[in-house]
Amino acid sequence: MARDLETALLRSFVTAVRAGSISRAAAALGHTQPALSQQLRKLERAVGRPLLHRAPSGVSPTRAGEELLPYAERILALSAQALAETGRALTGHCGVGLLEDLAASRLSQVLADLARLHPDATLEVLSLSNAAMREAYDTGRVQLVLDEVANLPWPPRWTVRLPLVWAVGQGVAADADPLPVVLFSNTCAWRTSVLETMESTGRRWRVAFESNSLAGVLAALRAGLGVAALLPANLEPAMACHDAAALPALPDVELGLARHPGTEGDALIDAVETALRRMI
Repeated sequence: MARDLETALLRSFVTAVRAGSISRAAAALGHTQPALSQQLRKLERAVGRPLLHRAPSGVSPTRAGEELLPYAERILALSAQALAETGRALTGHCGVGLLEDLAASRLSQVLADLARLHPDATLEVLSLSNAAMREAYDTGRVQLVLDEVANLPWPPRWTVRLPLVWAVGQGVAADADPLPVVLFSNTCAWRTSVLETMESTGRRWRVAFESNSLAGVLAALRAGLGVAALLPANLEPAMACHDAAALPALPDVELGLARHPGTEGDALIDAVETALRRMI
């Protein structure tokens, strides 16, 4: 008999990975912690492999979990979009400004799926400097911007806090002294969080590599130059840190979405905003 993956179980799994904690995921979903744990175990039995590393500090996906995550997110996104948009053809243009770390994540695939459902609509995804993004927003090329709250061109309609996680380069010891750190060279919450965390915990560290792009930071990690703080969606399986006690805890970062005035009631922009909110 063919096996199906229940969307409710997939939603529990995705929420747990995003939250980095079963208790936080249970609160977000309105479940009790034992009930959510039971759903996660049921999904693991259906898949036949452990999906989460469980530790006192929280949860992180196993290799099997990393493999399942993009499929789970796409299934949930397509299910929601199909329910919301079936029978309603969307047209027009929607420009979306995304923080590079989000543009490189599975959000772009979600927007591509939405565009595929509505071939007469045009979606444009941009990842620009703060100044260029503000100009694109002011001129109307971009109607939605999802970025760090401090960088938004307009007060946010809604905000969300996401955890930062440590990514460990190949061959790098998490207990190295001093710890080699890979940083984003431009001013951002990621860089500030890492530096403040190191200073507050008294951990000795050194800058091993800097880059102004996510691609550069990931390349440095693959080359084994150090450790870096990333969003969970950008963490490659080989970079996961399984020794949480060896590295200091990182704070969350706050993201927000700004929407251009005058776009209220635009069905396409409404649909894109809904898709972004569901996937963050």
